[in-house]
Amino acid sequence: MAQGKGAHGLAAMDASGLLSPYNFSSMVQRDDDVTIKVLFCGLCHTDLHVIKNEWGNAKYPVVPGHEVVGVVTDVGGGVTKFKPGDTVGVGYFVDSCRTCESCRTGHESYCPQLVETSNGAEIDGGATTLGGFSDVLVVRQDYVVRVPESLPPSAAAPLLCAGITVFSPMVEYGLNAPGKHLGVVGLGGLGHMGVKFGKAFGMKVTVISTSLSKRDEALGRLRADAFLVSRDPEQMKAAASTMDGIIDTVGVLVGVYAGEK
Repeated sequence: MAQGKGAHGLAAMDASGLLSPYNFSSMVQRDDDVTIKVLFCGLCHTDLHVIKNEWGNAKYPVVPGHEVVGVVTDVGGGVTKFKPGDTVGVGYFVDSCRTCESCRTGHESYCPQLVETSNGAEIDGGATTLGGFSDVLVVRQDYVVRVPESLPPSAAAPLLCAGITVFSPMVEYGLNAPGKHLGVVGLGGLGHMGVKFGKAFGMKVTVISTSLSKRDEALGRLRADAFLVSRDPEQMKAAASTMDGIIDTVGVLVGVYAGEK
């Protein structure tokens, strides 16, 4: 990978998980690249796994961050989607092969040559990608999204991973229609977004949790329509077959059940 201008960020140098200042050279802007001045970057639990090498794949130094929002400062000659001054975002990946079945059908996240925004390997050279915990990011325009002016950049950043993790399966399985009844299992970092999306879609939303302590947050701050304690067999029995679909945000993976009532 050719080297560009000087950049600086925070990097993990070893499995201690500690981040320290790190100076490096950014990528050289290619014809279809967008250069972004990073303003905000969320911290995902995946970042924590990687910087501590808990998955055994860390390529130190690791500059984490894949929930990136910033402002376009420059564009390559072939860029048609963005211009300097645009507020944009970058999510979990910054490139893919573009030719496999997954890429051709709009499911690039399943591409076998997927290039992660942080700790990934560039397709055209194998260099390790450095993420959004830095002051600059150079990304191909097809993997950049526009952030609406009405959305605060600081609030937009977590939507680029945590948000899309919930939003994508909801849309994929038709759990985005007004009047439908959505169940959201768990009210953590992903679950609360499921509630927000459901209400924004005009759905009835029921939160299902093991913890009664989450009730006030669910019904008050997030304005869910109902709350079920999953440890209560009577509540669960009464709610059986009343929902159009359930999104499970508990644990490592997000699951969706969109069956008939």
